[in-house]
Amino acid sequence: MTSQTHDFTADAGARVRVEELAPVARFSLRVRQQGRAALGQALGLDLPERVGEVARAGERRALCLGPDEWLIHAPEAETDAIAEAGAEAYADAPHALVEISDREVSLAITGPAAAELLSIGCPRDLDRLEPGRAVRTLFDSAQVVLWRDGAEAFRLDVWRSYAPHVGALLDAGQAEIAAGL
Repeated sequence: MTSQTHDFTADAGARVRVEELAPVARFSLRVRQQGRAALGQALGLDLPERVGEVARAGERRALCLGPDEWLIHAPEAETDAIAEAGAEAYADAPHALVEISDREVSLAITGPAAAELLSIGCPRDLDRLEPGRAVRTLFDSAQVVLWRDGAEAFRLDVWRSYAPHVGALLDAGQAEIAAGL
């Protein structure tokens, strides 16, 4: 028996890093097909048509989550401007635009073992998720939105109430990766 202790998560940092990102403005958007173009124009970006596609305009992003559903991300300072643009476009494009900024937190998972770490709780084939795309999926039992920002870079949007559970799983996974398991 030994009394040595070892912080495995420190070693894992060389292969994979997990960090909480700064808050962003988040909106859940539902709009029918005939209002998509008008609302996209009001929000300053094209709303993609295919599930998993992400449109960008400056720092704003629109992720298509379903046939009539998008997740809008923008800098926190743009929250009021997005809400106002949606309100002004309502007559031309009836829709539901709901601010959900405080509902979720975003975690960045980066490094050569990022996909390996995510695979401990995510049932998706991460090799098929191309950089620049995102999907709604599960991480263990928590619904998340998984963004692939690059070959070794992911973002995980998780409901704030599930963040401690997801964080604990990621910590355990980092320790396993560091231990070579």
